[in-house]
Amino acid sequence: MPPSDVKASDAQDQSAVLEQPVLGSRRPSNLAMAVVVSLGGVGFLLTSLSSYLGMDLLPIGHPAELVYVPQGLVMGLYGVAAVLLASYLWTVIGLDVGAGSNRFDRAAGSARIRRRGFRQVIDVDIPLREIQAVKVEVRDGLNPRRRLALKLQGRRDLPLTRVGEPMPLADLESSGAQLARFLGVPLEGV
Repeated sequence: MPPSDVKASDAQDQSAVLEQPVLGSRRPSNLAMAVVVSLGGVGFLLTSLSSYLGMDLLPIGHPAELVYVPQGLVMGLYGVAAVLLASYLWTVIGLDVGAGSNRFDRAAGSARIRRRGFRQVIDVDIPLREIQAVKVEVRDGLNPRRRLALKLQGRRDLPLTRVGEPMPLADLESSGAQLARFLGVPLEGV
């Protein structure tokens, strides 16, 4: 086979597959929140311990002057709660929960949605013929939602975008339009 034919067949194979990476919990906002909660928890624990021991363990304020019961004890409980929450946040970030990919393969006739969970990888295979439409959901207000989902025959909609901070509307629409064109199905909700 001449080199030009090999390049043409590689280009056809690549155009028959669409892969979309999905960002998990390793986002700057989650990292910032974990750092703040960790520092706050350690601060509360040191304040409680300073109150109990009667000596200042923190460079700011005078926590040794607090009465241990009830102020120091309550500070200690806040500190324990914050350290437990920080442990959870660091575990979620370390495992990168929610990360994965959406892979659509026209040659194989299947869509594969993969996400990392806490204990296992979530892997869903769907035949492309069951996909009826690509659905764009936009809800503004107190709890905004902007996501792409696959509308499937006889099943609930399957979300494709990341959980958490909403995507910009222009990115959501262009991603939905690209996917709908690739799959040859209508785009709903725009």
